[in-house]
Amino acid sequence: MARAPRIVWSAEAVDDIAGIHAYIAQTSPRYADVVAGRLYDAVTRLKRFPESGRIVPEVDHPSVREVIQGAYRIVYELRDDRIEIITVFRASRLFPGVRRRT
Repeated sequence: MARAPRIVWSAEAVDDIAGIHAYIAQTSPRYADVVAGRLYDAVTRLKRFPESGRIVPEVDHPSVREVIQGAYRIVYELRDDRIEIITVFRASRLFPGVRRRT
């Protein structure tokens, strides 16, 4: 039986969730807790189904995938022995660092 990959959160992804929580908490601390909890929970299924997220269109590489949770994109990279959560951001935005074509 194959061992489930471990999930590793980058410092950027942890900061992203903390920022999302802080922003929402300005108007609703309780809802901020709910949103942050849902973001963390959305990642747990990746232990069993690491390829369940779609390939990030802006990157177009099979190892860089994302899970959509509410209004947020949780981007992760499949590595040999782990799943690294790279960043979490609003779904209305492009992957950070990608510029829109004009």
